Amino acid sequence: MTMSYEDYLNEVTTLIYERYDVSEAAAIKFVVRAQAADFFTLHDDEPSMRTQERAEQDAKTIYEQRNQSNAKAFRK
Repeated sequence: MTMSYEDYLNEVTTLIYERYDVSEAAAIKFVVRAQAADFFTLHDDEPSMRTQERAEQDAKTIYEQRNQSNAKAFRK
């Protein structure tokens, strides 16, 4: 089942908050930074990418790259 783009971003944010013991504000910051780095561009264009499984993968990637200042760090 696919989610709307907004729901997908909310899910990724929630997963980061719940799984990695960070504040809600920090989780939001990580997702906003990833979004600014165009990490979610394909997700916006391709609804099939907005699944629960993909949200879990993206949450992990974003959390692991959270301290990277380089926008390219969010791209795989």
